[in-house]
Formats: sequence, structure tokens, C-alpha cells
Amino acid sequence: MLTLGKFSIGVGDRFAHQARAQLRACQLAAAAGADVVPVWNKSNREHTIIGSDPAGVRASADAAVKELKWAGPYHVDADHIRIDTVERFLPACDFYTIDVADSIGLPATADAVKIFTTRHPELLGTIAIPGVSEPFTLAPADIARIIGKYLKAVKDAGAIYNKISWSKGSDNFITEVSMDETDAPQTPQELLLILAALADERVPLQTIAPKFTGRFNKGVDYVGDVAQFEREFRDDLAVISYAVQKYRLPTNLKLSVHSGSDKFSLYGPIRRALRDTGAGVHLKTAGTTWLEEVIGLAESGGAGLALAKAIYSKALAKKDELCAPYATVIDIDAAQLPGADEVSGWTSEQFVGALRHDQSNPLFNPSLRQLIHVGFKVAAQMGTQYLDALKACEAAVSRNVTTNLFDRHLKPLFLG
Repeated sequence: MLTLGKFSIGVGDRFAHQARAQLRACQLAAAAGADVVPVWNKSNREHTIIGSDPAGVRASADAAVKELKWAGPYHVDADHIRIDTVERFLPACDFYTIDVADSIGLPATADAVKIFTTRHPELLGTIAIPGVSEPFTLAPADIARIIGKYLKAVKDAGAIYNKISWSKGSDNFITEVSMDETDAPQTPQELLLILAALADERVPLQTIAPKFTGRFNKGVDYVGDVAQFEREFRDDLAVISYAVQKYRLPTNLKLSVHSGSDKFSLYGPIRRALRDTGAGVHLKTAGTTWLEEVIGLAESGGAGLALAKAIYSKALAKKDELCAPYATVIDIDAAQLPGADEVSGWTSEQFVGALRHDQSNPLFNPSLRQLIHVGFKVAAQMGTQYLDALKACEAAVSRNVTTNLFDRHLKPLFLG
């Protein structure tokens, strides 16, 4: 089985220009003592909007690895794929984020629920898992309720896994199961039953992305109770360790934190939990690279700044259209969005200050940042105008991409 390293980070590169800059950040981390595996990820929705394809992600990653002489492992992720979208990713990818959140709550057959309950008598009664904050008790009705909610999603994950396996061979890719884009967080007991069911389906997942309490909005910090998140995160780590032994799941199975970009308040709790338990983690920071590109353009002044302002102006005019697909992972206060005329008069320092995620800067505007985050479609529609600007401002753009990834993500999470 292709094995994912202990620490890994999802690096999105929507326009396929920043793979070298992203990889430099991983090189800096390695030089400082933290081996972090880069995983280039891009979803079918993003490919459709931009007009790209998975082969382009693979080519960009391979070129960066060759140019920088990266000797460590790296992967290309088919991000948030489903049974109807996986086909186009099969030739280029070796990591598959199987997204079955839409199947949560769809009814499973009574026979399927009965088969699971009969197969797992060990789940009845009180279960005290080392590391979980409180023991929990499961009655037959509890198991029927939980597995009735998640079994259809698990079986869909099995079907997608089998489709990939039949095409690529079971030893040639990494499997992640994603259940985070749903309304309610999964409890430790729910996670345990989900993992038992995935083992029954023979899905050798190496990472799982559950839904945590709180808001994981795109490109901005966590909104919620940090202490509660830390308890949940530690409980989930303990459940995974228990399930690995109980159900013979891959020994390197670890948590994946989706929409994890810029969750600065969580990096300390995550780092402490990893230190205390010896566990690994996969963190997805996909969206921030696109934002660092716009920051680099604005920082360059002149034509770059003018283009950054045009992107904001167009995004503001299309706000409702751009926000609709991301409604569950953004929280924009329209009253905090400056008008296009106001922004047109900004200096480079004002634009960068509003967009860069520096909470100590009074200019920082999280609503503006989230709008530009979902506004990559505007840049995609600009075509070569945007791509030529990236080339013209490459020094500033790549510097921001590398600095952001290393200083704000890799360093606090893996180096302390």
C-alpha cells in the first residue's frame, strides 16, 4: 500500500503557478527539523471553474519536485471526489479524498443495519477508550440510530474506493474519507462506529476528515470554543488509535483537518495533542495560495495593484453568485465590504493590509478576505491577463506564498 507520511499538508494551487514556492516552504520546514509531505489538491469544482484538468496539477507538482530536487515523498490529491467525478482523476492522482458528506442521513436498509449490529456485539454497553475524556454507553437503539445515519455514506465510500482500486490497483494510492461538510459534528462514539463500518467495507483509509464543532470558514481563523475543539480533537485521536487496533485499519490512520487554512488559534492545541500522543495529522490549506497571489500582485504596485483592485471590484459585483457554493464555509458581513470606488483609491499598503491575514493589523478585513477567497472565478475569467500578471509579479507572489505557508502554517503547527 502506498503510505502517507506522518505529517502532511494539502497545498492547493488553483492556477498551477505556485508549486515551486509551496515546495520551498516544505524544504524550509525539513531544514528546521519537520518532515512534512506536500499534497497538491484540487477539486472537480475548481477544475471546472478554471478550465484546468488533473494532469496539469500533476505536471506542475512534478516540475517543482524536479527543479528543486525534492527527495521526499509528495502526492496529488483528487479532492472531494464522488462516484460521478472520480473518473477524470484516475490517471493523474495517487491520493483520493472520498467525499460522502451528502450521503450522511440517507436511509440504510434495515437488513444492513441489522448485519452491522450482529457483526459488532463489542460495541454494546459501556466503552472506556484510553484518552477519551469520558466513557460512553451504547444500547442497541443507539447503534441502530448512529449506523442508520452513516451507513449509506460508508457504503458509498466503499463503492468509490473499489472503483479507484479496480483502475489503479489497491497498492498505488492513498485513501481519505471526508465527512466534514455536514451540519452536525461527529461524536467520538459516532466516529468509532464509522471506522468499524469502513473496516467492514474494506476501505483502507489513511486519513479521515470528520466535522468538528465550530466554524471552519475559508481563509480566516476558527470561530468557536478552542478548548472544546481540543477535547474533541484528542478524543478523536484516541478513538482512531483504538479502532486501528480493534479493526485492523492502517496503522498510520490519522485525522485530516479540512478548511484548516489559517486556523491559527487551533495550531497550538493540535501541536500539543500530536506531541502528547505521537499521532500524525493532515492539514488542508488549499485556499490561501490564491490569496497570496493577489497579495503579491497588490504588493507589486502598478499594474499588479490595478489588477488586484479589478478582481475585488468584479467579485463584489458578483458576490451572491460567488458565495452561493461556499455558503457553509464563509461568513461575510456585507456591511464590512468597502465599495469598489473606495478600494480603487487604496494604496498598495492599504490593499495588502486589508487582505493579508494579520489580525494585529487594524486594516485587516476578514469579510474582504473571504470574498476574494471565493472570487477566484473572476481571475479564471480573466484568462491570460491574470496569468501574465502572475509571471510579471512572480518575485513578490512566490515570496508571499512561501512565507505564508512556512511562517504561518508549518512553523507554528510542526515546529512550535
